[in-house]
Amino acid sequence: MGDLQCAARILVARHGAADYESELLSDAGGWLSPAGRLQSRDLADQLAGERIARVWTSDMSRAVQTGEIVAARLDVDVIVRTGLREFGVGDAAGTTGDPDPFAATFAAWLDGDLTARIPGGESGLEVVARYEAVLDEVADAHRGESVLVVSHGGVMCLVLPLLARNLAPDHTRELPLPNCGLVALEVDDDGWVARSWAGRALG
Repeated sequence: MGDLQCAARILVARHGAADYESELLSDAGGWLSPAGRLQSRDLADQLAGERIARVWTSDMSRAVQTGEIVAARLDVDVIVRTGLREFGVGDAAGTTGDPDPFAATFAAWLDGDLTARIPGGESGLEVVARYEAVLDEVADAHRGESVLVVSHGGVMCLVLPLLARNLAPDHTRELPLPNCGLVALEVDDDGWVARSWAGRALG
């Protein structure tokens, strides 16, 4: 990360509610439902006073569509990064997801074991590395500015508490993010700090 004497304000939002071609697990992007489109417009209204310089999104279509709706209302452009996508489903692709095939691995991640791996998919270390790399890129590009990043609930709940020095690694164990839930972060030379989580102010 470059010199960040001027703090960057990074607002990370989960995408809006989505529909999918199949009820079976996959890494397909889905698309926003009517409710998700309304949530995205509400998110844009919520951010109207933030002077957002740009929107960055995951390459998964539900995130891109959320970002495009917000960007259009705020009159800014959109940049897409694969590193912001949700963790992959691995060997669970094509299954119903019941029982939750990710529960044990995700719990291990929150307990600090980032070597744990989604069977056939990513380890926690791999998820954190590719996600953090994009957030560092965003911060470097927007020193002294505010920016919106549109991403996904699972990867946000894993990575953001590990970045923010004022959060415990398992901060999200009982705090899942709703669709279009927003996390406000600031980053400067001293590192990352979370200012709010899904509407809850943080010290």
